[in-house]
Amino acid sequence: MTHLPLLRIGHGYDLHRLEAAGGPGVRPLVVGGVFLESDRGVVAHSDGDVLYHAVVDAIQGALAQPDIGQIFPDHLPENAGRDSEVFLEAAWRTLAASGYELANLDATVILEKPRIGPVKDQIRQNLSRVLQAPMERVNVKGKSHEKVDAVGERRAIEAHVVVLLQRSGRSVV
Repeated sequence: MTHLPLLRIGHGYDLHRLEAAGGPGVRPLVVGGVFLESDRGVVAHSDGDVLYHAVVDAIQGALAQPDIGQIFPDHLPENAGRDSEVFLEAAWRTLAASGYELANLDATVILEKPRIGPVKDQIRQNLSRVLQAPMERVNVKGKSHEKVDAVGERRAIEAHVVVLLQRSGRSVV
């Protein structure tokens, strides 16, 4: 059996361009598996869920595994419009197989409008469900960018995620 460190930490980041909803190549705005009413949509190859993408990269990074773009390349047609929950489920399977479990997830979504406060608990529930972790281990914060730069001007959305993984006690094969 391989000796595993007690803890591992990972950081994930993602950013997507926002454009007028309904435009060519613009998808509905979805964050953490929740569709947000907005006059802006996301420009992305998949469904463009910036939070799920950042969580995947945080988990993969903590485990020293390939990032989301390597696992689900945007040049593959099967990833066009793909539900990002598929990506998150794959990261969870990697996590579970590695001998670790989620100790804590802390996420910040930066979006000028709409605010995520009203759906924050729904986003936390989605993350908790897919990552099979108690809600007490999952935190999501929404921030604006105070009308500064592309995010503040409603031309982009970004997310930062930090995960702490702990050994699960399961043996690693």
